[in-house]
Amino acid sequence: MNFCSSCGSAVSLTIPAGDDRERYVCVSCEAIHYTNPRVIVGCLPVYEGRVLLCRRAIEPRRNFWTLPAGFMENGETSAGGAARETWEEAEAKAIDLQLYRIFDVPHISQLYMFYRCGLEDGAFGAGPESLESALFDEADVPWDEIAFPVVYKALKEYFDDRRRGEYPVRVSSIERLKRPPA
Repeated sequence: MNFCSSCGSAVSLTIPAGDDRERYVCVSCEAIHYTNPRVIVGCLPVYEGRVLLCRRAIEPRRNFWTLPAGFMENGETSAGGAARETWEEAEAKAIDLQLYRIFDVPHISQLYMFYRCGLEDGAFGAGPESLESALFDEADVPWDEIAFPVVYKALKEYFDDRRRGEYPVRVSSIERLKRPPA
């Protein structure tokens, strides 16, 4: 951020009085501009025992498979955003949404919320951000082509939970992967 959205003056990165971390503060009107984590919402859609995945048509991770998900918009609920993203990416109508998985990803300032859901009439397609969509049994999931660690982990847990017949809501963190020494 370079300029104040209130008055247009320059901002500087400083710790405001009474705060404990750097914030963008306007040098003129002293407005404090907070930058907060981004919320990503999505679905883990299941139809006749198979999971719906989308092959990404955009970066990052173009050509890799993912669950339909994206950034939550202002003015919508997390479940509403997850259903919207499922429609936008897979042309599928999510039904019976149940909160299933929350991932904190602090090193990139993101929060992921996934809902288990069904698909109305089993219908799906490919939206503009997807090259294709397909239903997968566990054995057919392209595990080496999954786009993101949160999606990989959510899928693995889902198939384990399905074997147990229990779907607890879980919250965990994904930490930055450390590179091995050179």
